Amino acid sequence: MKYYLIVGETSGELHASHLMRSLKYYDNKAQFRFIGGDLMQREGGVRVRHYKEMAYMGFIPVLMHLRTIFRNMDMVKRDIVKWQPDVVILVDYAGFNLNIAKYLKKNTNIPVYYYISPKIWAWKEHRIKAIKRDVDEMFSILPFEVDFFEKKHNYPIHYVGNPTADEVRLFCKNYNTQRKNFLRKRRLHPYKPIIALLAGSRKQEIKDNLPAMIEAASHFAEGYQIVLACAPSVEDEFYDEVLRNAKKKGIKTSVVRRVKNSTYPLLFHSTVALVTSGTATLETALFDVPQVVCYKVPMPRIARFAFNHIIKVKFISLVNLICNREVVRELFAERFTVETITSELKKILPGRDERDKMLSDYAELRQRLGDTIAPDNAALLMVKLLKERQASRATY
Repeated sequence: MKYYLIVGETSGELHASHLMRSLKYYDNKAQFRFIGGDLMQREGGVRVRHYKEMAYMGFIPVLMHLRTIFRNMDMVKRDIVKWQPDVVILVDYAGFNLNIAKYLKKNTNIPVYYYISPKIWAWKEHRIKAIKRDVDEMFSILPFEVDFFEKKHNYPIHYVGNPTADEVRLFCKNYNTQRKNFLRKRRLHPYKPIIALLAGSRKQEIKDNLPAMIEAASHFAEGYQIVLACAPSVEDEFYDEVLRNAKKKGIKTSVVRRVKNSTYPLLFHSTVALVTSGTATLETALFDVPQVVCYKVPMPRIARFAFNHIIKVKFISLVNLICNREVVRELFAERFTVETITSELKKILPGRDERDKMLSDYAELRQRLGDTIAPDNAALLMVKLLKERQASRATY
């Protein structure tokens, strides 16, 4: 069968590449055409456009590139219709992908599957109307989404397991690099424990969060080494600039070491972490690394009001959302200060009760996620549903 996939960012592309691998296992005649990146390209098929050429995040960048965005949408719509796939699989990236789904439902008979739901439970809940109208099947990776879609909105979905949990389990199973070799290869201190900094994958996040994270972690530099996990999609020069600007403000940036394309190995060997909210909070928890979640926003008082009265969720980190309680401390809006980050980081160092409690709570997180293999489950279901669809159409 012919599968057309659309992703818009790094984490979505990783999950989509694993889904493609599983689809090939369950459908040995699978053909792919996609908007995606290098990981998807390795699985075969035709890449129509790299997702980096398509994705714009934030109000101002989107506004500035509206003409390009609409042109890309039109290009993708024409390409899908010309290729006539058996299914279009959308991966997160709601603004773009829901527009594609609407067009396909109105103008074609091509089914639309959504892998990794748009996070409408956080905000823009009104998009449920478009999803119910335009999306044929939803494949969820977060267990709490089942109640949201099925009980609250009467829209049946498939919870297939969590791919991040799969990826971390697989990494830990196959990783055999000894700590001393990891440290030596990256020129890190051979004995000091690690405070990992995961400051996000988008430049604005890094610019906003990293200086305060460094300043807070530097209070522990005598006993710990501070290691920044650089995002693969962000050039080294940008980090150089952020660190230079932080140094001008009196922040001791010389204590920071950097690694790139090594986030999982870094977490495997880390003692604690400061993490910007996102998938990284879940990854950090699954590696059993106690963490403080840090997220700076402009106009923090307004952001707090919006969070309390407009945004539909109680937490910003996936760990807390999945467990439905505060497992990890969230320093968001007015709570984001160097003093608070320092204080909360101190509480989760070895020997502290808060550390032991957090590690115990991580076990509940794993239990809620389950141990199923998400891309395999999703691929098996997709192939089954598509074959049933083909069979039913053949009877007419």
